[in-house]
Amino acid sequence: MSTPRSDLLLERMMALHPKIIDLTLDRMWRILAALGDPQQALPPVIHIAGTNGKGSTLAYIRAGLEAAGKSAHAYTSPHLARFHERIRLAGTLIDENHLSDILDECLAANGPDAITYFEITTAAALLAFARNPADYTLLEVGLGGRLDATNVIDSPALSVITSVDLDHQQYLGDTIEDIAGEKAGIIKRGRPVIVAPQQGAALEVIEARAARLGAPIYAYGQHWHVTTEAGRLIFQDETGLLDLPLPALAGPHQIQNAGTALAAMRVLGLDEAACEGAMRNVTWPARMQRLRHGPLFDTAPDAELWLDGGHNPHAALAIAATLKGLPQRETHLICGMLNTKDVTGFMAPLAPFASSLHAVSIHGQAATLSAEDTKAAATRAGIAAQTAPDVISALRDICAITPNARVLICGSLYLAGEIIKENG
Repeated sequence: MSTPRSDLLLERMMALHPKIIDLTLDRMWRILAALGDPQQALPPVIHIAGTNGKGSTLAYIRAGLEAAGKSAHAYTSPHLARFHERIRLAGTLIDENHLSDILDECLAANGPDAITYFEITTAAALLAFARNPADYTLLEVGLGGRLDATNVIDSPALSVITSVDLDHQQYLGDTIEDIAGEKAGIIKRGRPVIVAPQQGAALEVIEARAARLGAPIYAYGQHWHVTTEAGRLIFQDETGLLDLPLPALAGPHQIQNAGTALAAMRVLGLDEAACEGAMRNVTWPARMQRLRHGPLFDTAPDAELWLDGGHNPHAALAIAATLKGLPQRETHLICGMLNTKDVTGFMAPLAPFASSLHAVSIHGQAATLSAEDTKAAATRAGIAAQTAPDVISALRDICAITPNARVLICGSLYLAGEIIKENG
């Protein structure tokens, strides 16, 4: 089978800058100008930043818009199995020919100048969005906000800031205040901003920027509330109360993400039927996703298989809360992580729920943490750990002893992407 043309073009793009991450907007302004400034011709933009929950929140908003009969472009990252997942045109993944043509055009516009992979692919997404009709454009920030390649929108319809926590400190700063300041960089003068539940220090920074820019703010705990009652999701804001089904995505942390999305949908003027559609119809892979088919399922048909791409301590807390809420069952982890992450911080919340952990390295990732180092981190966290050459070997080892185990594959979106590619 021949290599898709888009893969060859993306490979060329990887070589245009010596660094994967180099935060500045200078190169974005240059390439966008060369492309005719497509960022100025987008359907109304909903711009989403935060440490955790960005993708899920975007997925709820998209499901709500579609339930209301609206169409939405969507830009998310990273992809799990194929790059095409990053770019949805009016709800449909961009096709191979369209993607290849757009990438070609961006390479030609950029010429020999240095530009990061994320910058030039973001430019490609904006160009595709500008040329195709839709009612809205949903943009997920890649890293931070202030200097992220998506932060080229002068006047979004709405900005959204999901929960802020420590992550990517080498780029965003060592404190919650520093990181919140970077995320709050997407707030624009006079444009409304939805704020998810935050630590006090983060909220103060976000509120201060919104006040400086005269941006109307809709913050959790002040302007809207979300909770559960009798197996239902209860949302309340200054407009009134919504009594909705629980979201289709698993885990108590999804109540917060769903609430943030509902606050956004209410500001956009969507009705209760659209909000209910968002809860029922939302899909988002590798967020406590149950695996029910594919080679892994066939290897362990009596096991309960789960997949999650969370990779920082905050995400681990959310996974732990989800495991706590599931029916009691012996639980084993298969974990692979990158060496840029807080591995010990990720392991600690999971330790009380894990009977064992099988550590794997992530194939094809230069920044993978070795299986031995992952095992050592798990041992320090108090989890009985061993290494395995790959996920399927780890699963066989677990199910040889406990055929009906609950098995969670976790630690990295890159590992999750491998699993989805092979078991999707």
